Amino acid sequence: MEKKVFRFILLLGLVSLFADITYEGGRSIIGPYLALLGATAFIVGLAAGLGEFLGYGFRIVSGYFADKTGKYWFITFLGYFLTFIAIPLLALAYSWELAFILILLERIGRGVRIPARDTLLSTVKVGKGYAFGLHEAINQIGALIGPLLVASILYFKGGYPLSFALLSLPALLSLTFLFSAMKFYQKSPTIIEKKEETKEIPKKFWFYILFVIFTLLGFTHFQLISYHFKVTHLFLDEHIPLLFALAMGVDALIGISVGKIYDKVGFSSLIIVPLLSLPIAPFAFSFNYPLMLLSMVLWGGVMGAQETIMRAAIADIIPLKRRGMAYGVFNTIYGLAWFLGNLIMGLLYELNILYLIYFSLLFELVAFFYIIKIKNLLKMKEFVEKG
Repeated sequence: MEKKVFRFILLLGLVSLFADITYEGGRSIIGPYLALLGATAFIVGLAAGLGEFLGYGFRIVSGYFADKTGKYWFITFLGYFLTFIAIPLLALAYSWELAFILILLERIGRGVRIPARDTLLSTVKVGKGYAFGLHEAINQIGALIGPLLVASILYFKGGYPLSFALLSLPALLSLTFLFSAMKFYQKSPTIIEKKEETKEIPKKFWFYILFVIFTLLGFTHFQLISYHFKVTHLFLDEHIPLLFALAMGVDALIGISVGKIYDKVGFSSLIIVPLLSLPIAPFAFSFNYPLMLLSMVLWGGVMGAQETIMRAAIADIIPLKRRGMAYGVFNTIYGLAWFLGNLIMGLLYELNILYLIYFSLLFELVAFFYIIKIKNLLKMKEFVEKG
């Protein structure tokens, strides 16, 4: 791989690394901070749910305007700026109402920047799987450091306001690297793909989106899994965040590997996602300690595959001039399907854990056979490349 291409991916990865330290560090203490400010459990849940809804909803709007205006860097900067304003300002929140608004602003910022940023990452002259895999690996380092940094501040009695205030430092570093990445990108036209492409979104994209829906409907969220870990008393409270850290570590490690697999075999490599997802619900919702632990390894592996090859596939399906919109649609459908699936699985958990497991297995099996069907009948690799 050309050194300039690697340097650009590294710079964009460092942007995400320090951004993740900022917002993942902040998000790790938002729940108890809202409680400290007097918010009820309903308010905490509303902030989380509405925040995610706005974050995913803004991705379609952001992607559309990114493609329409071509201002991918401006929109990326705007999204990061909103997040980096919101998190440190939580240190000055004197009421849960103000904190509530800032929490929503942080999620909106994330929704604004992701389609434009992913489009920029998809334009470099390198295998898309490797590009997104390397970016994800660097990104997840920040996701690990952020909560650990905040936990350390609280351990040494720094308090919540100081924790939020100190997160302004990685935010500034992230903006610095983003500015460097933009300048480097603009001065290095040789690293950017130059193709004559149509402006239409091909029909095959919607076949792909159907696969995304099937996969996410059956993929259990960590919040539901961790709830089970808590109520079964097989893990101590302080061990549950460590299990999440384990999953994030696997996520970081697997990204580059699955990205390289994607670059070799193409769209058919997506079979990895439902294949790894199938055992998660049976293992996670068992009462067997080793199986529950193994479920976290698998869960991290699936997250790594989703963040790498599921994003890379968009770049191979969609013409450059429509990628912003496509990434917006992809991320929105991803979030809505995951939300709906876990809403149903949460209700099924209350009825009978076996119902939850059957539901998850059903949709992961559908996703598994759906990919095989498309691969066999439509010759998936050529289907993506030739459209």
